[in-house]
This record gives sequence, structure tokens and C-alpha cells, in this order.
Amino acid sequence: MGLPRSISAAYREAVRVGKANRAFPFPVVFVTVTAAVFMSNLDLWVANVALDSIGRDFAGSTLSGLSWVLNAYAIALAALLVVAGRTGDRHGHRPVFLAGIALFTLGSALCALAPNLPVLIAARALQAAGAAAQLPASLALLLAAAPTNRRTEAARNWSAVGGLAAAMGPVLGGMLVQVDWRWVFLINVPVGIATLVAGALVLPRPAPRGAERRPDLVGAALLTVAIGALTGSLVQAPHWGWTSGATLGLLALAVLAAVLFVRRCATHPAPLLELPLLRIRRFAIANIATFVFSISFSIMLVSNALWCQNVWHYSALRTGLAMTPGPTLVPLVTVASARAVRRFGGGPVACVGSLLFTAAMLWRVGFAGPEPDYLRDLLPSMLLSGAGVGLAISTLVGAGATALPAHRVATGSAVVNAGRQVAANLGVATLVTLLGTSVDPAVVRGAFVHGWWVGAGLGLVAAALSLALPRGTADGSANNPANNPANNPADNPAESAALSRIRPAAG
Repeated sequence: MGLPRSISAAYREAVRVGKANRAFPFPVVFVTVTAAVFMSNLDLWVANVALDSIGRDFAGSTLSGLSWVLNAYAIALAALLVVAGRTGDRHGHRPVFLAGIALFTLGSALCALAPNLPVLIAARALQAAGAAAQLPASLALLLAAAPTNRRTEAARNWSAVGGLAAAMGPVLGGMLVQVDWRWVFLINVPVGIATLVAGALVLPRPAPRGAERRPDLVGAALLTVAIGALTGSLVQAPHWGWTSGATLGLLALAVLAAVLFVRRCATHPAPLLELPLLRIRRFAIANIATFVFSISFSIMLVSNALWCQNVWHYSALRTGLAMTPGPTLVPLVTVASARAVRRFGGGPVACVGSLLFTAAMLWRVGFAGPEPDYLRDLLPSMLLSGAGVGLAISTLVGAGATALPAHRVATGSAVVNAGRQVAANLGVATLVTLLGTSVDPAVVRGAFVHGWWVGAGLGLVAAALSLALPRGTADGSANNPANNPANNPADNPAESAALSRIRPAAG
């Protein structure tokens, strides 16, 4: 997905650029960096298609157990994104990026060799740690290497890599699973090794900010415990019972860890989440809407993959092909929507996108049946959802990022992406809870319908939140949020106080 021009400009201001390695032309650096970014983004998609095959290979696996293949990745990525970003600022983006590639490649190899489900889940968490190190550092490295007049273009192309991975992920995953699900992870190993070698030779060396405060590792641990305990209570409740001691104990642990995390964020000098950011109305609304929308998106993505393979009995390859139209449409709609955002504002455009996504969920409710009918059922839903995601997600993310001071765009972006991973985790857990443990076909189909109803309801909530979004720079209505009367902090004492507390993290 392309970044609005205002966001990429803010990135240019936010990233301290050092001397790039001029011995290698920019296209070489671009290919090296985006190969790693593509690899980590691709893994978010291919694992969904492989889930059913993994379950068949590991006898006795339940859906709740298999869901941790997705959840472990999302939890670790959410907890470590901000930590990794600040570590790169402090010690240099190049070593953090290379360490991320090494971790991701090692995690991929362990996934491919996993003898059982617990080892696979642990290896997925290691993969996520590598992805968390790669993603924040990759853009900084790209901007350091890009000629001044190409940095905006470089940022947009970097962002578009995620859309390309989304478009290719389902089909590539299906093709690899046809051979063996382990190839979904094994394919990363040669790519990772090649990228690691190339990166050591060609990557620039942006100047680290030695005065950047140490990242809050205790806060990251508390966030991990909170998300993990909440997810565990949701996915295990159908087995343990909602009133069992184990379920209630995990819920209590999740609440306690969340409270301690918020307290930690309020008192730590370099917290994972800078609470004053949430007092900026535009940033807060955009992120809440993104969070809600992402839960619904996760429900849609996993439910469609499971439906195709378990109800329609599609092969993994056919499932991947069936799911391709939606993600393929996303980057096209994202680019085409830029003019509409400038003309009508981000709120209305994101609202329309959320409503289209709601329509996609309701389409499944109305037309899904036990007998495969792709053209009548799944294809229209995938096209509606692809258009909805293309209109909503990039608009909401852009609206949130451009509400921040320039020196906090990178941190704010990490917060947004971490929130999306938490939301994805909750979406998977919600769907697993609704599907329960029944094997009766009628009950299973009814559970899928309940999941789509929940997704539709969340889409409506995201639409309502989008309409509450103030106009700002992402809408093209101003060159600076302060120039827009609706966003002027001087007219909002709470936002003015919040902005005054958000200082460059130095010293």
C-alpha cells in the first residue's frame, strides 16, 4: 500500500540519516531491504493457508492448539515492534536489521524442522522477533540510501511491498503446501541467507541516536503476558468451560498484566506506548478504528481459509487461488483512493471502506452453503472485502500518523502496527471460540455464520468511528495539523498538553 506524501515527508524528518554506502546503487539496496520485508509480510498470509495441513500432520491437534501457530507470531510481533524500533534508533538500524534477518531465517528453519506443534509455535515466536527487528529498521535504511529527490517514492514503494506479499501469499502458500506445508517456512531459508550476505555488503550505515533511551523490556513482557493470557482464555474456554478455574485465572492474569502495563507506560521514561499520544484525538480515533477493523479482517481471513478446506474440501492450492482476488484488489484501490481522500476527507472514505467490508461479511452470511458455489458466494465477498480494506486501512493509518509530531511518526507507526497484530490475535481467538469443539457439520457451519455476524458488527463500529475522524494532513486539507481549525491544539487544551509532553526521546 502506498503511503500518503505527507507521511513519507514526516518519515524523512523523523529518521536521522547518516552517510549511505555509495559504493552500491540505490536499486541494489532497495532489492536487498525489500526482499526481507516481503519475506516477513508473506509469512502472515501463507501460514493461514497451511493451517489445515499442519493439523493433519500433527495427529491429535485441535483448532485451539493450531491457532497458536498464528497467535504466537502476532503476540511476539506486537510486543517487540516498538522495542526493536527504539533499539535501532539507539544502536544503529543496520545491525538491528541484519540481526532480524538472522533470527527470522533461523526461526523459519526451526519451523520447517519442527517435530511437534509446541516446537512449531516456539519457532513462530522466534520468527516474529526477527520480523519485529526488520520492519522498523528497513524504512530507515531505505531512506538513508535513497537520493534526496527519491525518498518519497522509496517510502511508497516500501509500503507497496506489503500489498504485493498479500496478493501473492495465498497462491504461493497453496502451491508450497501442495508439496509439503514445511516448504512454507523452508523457502525463507535461502532467501534469508542471501539477504543477510547481501545486506552485510550493501546496506548503508545511518547514524545511531546514542542518546535514545533504552527500550522498556519489562513493559514488553507485561504486554506479552496480557495478550497471551487473554488469548489463552478465549481459545481454551470451549474445552475448559467459561467458569472453570483455569479460564477465570487466565482472564484475571490478563487484567492484572494489562493494568501493570498501563502503569508502566505512565511512569517509564521510554514506554512502549506513550500515553499522551492517545490524548491527540485524531490519532486516538484512527487507531481505535484500525484496531476494530483489524479484528474483523482477521476473522474474515482465517474463516475463509478454514471454510474452503474444511467445509468445501478445497485443496490448499485451490484455497489460495480462491482467496487471491481480495488481497490483489487492495493495493489498486489504495492508490486509486488517494484523490477521494483529498477531496472528501479520510473519515468518509474510511467509512465507505468499512461499510464495504461489512457487506462482504453479510454476503457470506446470506449466500454461504455447504456445497461449493465460488462465483455466487466467495468471489463477491472477496472483492467487497478487498475494496473495503483498500479504502479503510491505509486511510486510517495515514490519518493517525499525520496527527503526530514529526519526531514521533516512527514510534506512532510502530504503535499502529503493534495494535494491528494484537487485533489479529483477538480475531483468531474470537473465531476459535465461536467454532468451539463440535464436529457436527451443521453446528460448524452455524459457528462460521456467527463469526461473520461478529465481523459485520465490528465493521459497522469501524464505520461509525471513521465518521468521527477530524480532517487533517492526510486529507490534503492542510500542510500541518495545526493549520486546520478542527485540529488546532490551541482550541483543545487536552491535546495541547499532550503535545507538550511528547518530546524527542533523547537524553
